Amino acid sequence: VEPVEPARGGAGGADAMLRELEALVQDVVTASSWWERHGVDCAILALSLLALPAGFLCLRSENVLVFAIGVTISGVCHYTLTVKGSHLATHGALTESKRWSKIWLLFFVEVCTAFTAECAKHGHVKMHHCYTNVVGLGDSSTWRLPCLNRYVYMFLAPLLLPIITPLVAMERLRQVELRTALRTLGLISLGLYSQYWLLLNVSGFKSPRSALVCMFLIRSLLAHPYLHVNIFQHIGLPMFSRDYKPQRIHMMSLGVLNLPRLPLLDWAFGHSIISCHVEHHLFPRLSDNMCLKVKPVVSQFLREKQLPYNEDSYQARFWLFLRCYEELMVQAPPITELVGLQ
Repeated sequence: VEPVEPARGGAGGADAMLRELEALVQDVVTASSWWERHGVDCAILALSLLALPAGFLCLRSENVLVFAIGVTISGVCHYTLTVKGSHLATHGALTESKRWSKIWLLFFVEVCTAFTAECAKHGHVKMHHCYTNVVGLGDSSTWRLPCLNRYVYMFLAPLLLPIITPLVAMERLRQVELRTALRTLGLISLGLYSQYWLLLNVSGFKSPRSALVCMFLIRSLLAHPYLHVNIFQHIGLPMFSRDYKPQRIHMMSLGVLNLPRLPLLDWAFGHSIISCHVEHHLFPRLSDNMCLKVKPVVSQFLREKQLPYNEDSYQARFWLFLRCYEELMVQAPPITELVGLQ
């Protein structure tokens, strides 16, 4: 692995740079309206909820094209609520109210996504964000399945996500208090049964089996890009050890990558997961829209300070992972030599 060159100023210089960047970003946030800070993303989530009835009604049709439109509407709305909604709720980026943040966290993570709110917050916020690309802690290793070959992993494994997610949630219930486990079990059951009930009673499916198959189609519609994005933006970039991890601004500039704007994924996953992932890791409490708004400030600052600002296309990363799958996803990731950054 190529060593990382030292930045001027050492740890003190890194802290000063981060404070300078935080001040620039805070100026943008302060000058932004509530609509820009929270309203745009709340409106996208509200539109997704409002569009669900149209999806369920289209699924009533015997016309193949109309039925396919129903699956598409329902699937995109599902991923907008489960990925974009859960991600923003996990970071408390939907509202400045702590009470409503808790409510939205339970709704989007447990009801919509069928996962445990406490485990989602611990794994994503406290581990992945605090220890980004630190081997064994926040290195996206939960997405690595060395037992699978490249083609099974990249093309078939994503289809298992709708089934694996609630099963993993059930296993994680052992780690929480009984009261929390009962609440989580109830909310997950509510979310899954509600969709099943609507398919039977609104979409008009005649048998439980056909309704379950349609649930699977809806919940797996964007599973491939979801799995791909989760590995593209961290794995293959510099990895660090816990004892010799760099300062925060170096960690995020070195270990995070932005993909280009992709309209469908921007809508369903959010800018902070697609084209503003570097900005999101530096400022995780910003909403998707605000990450997009501060992107020019962050990119210009990092480039002026001669820090990495990683960007690559979806296609380029896809072919990289197919070509280097053994190295990136099967073998243990090598730790980057940090010259002068400790």
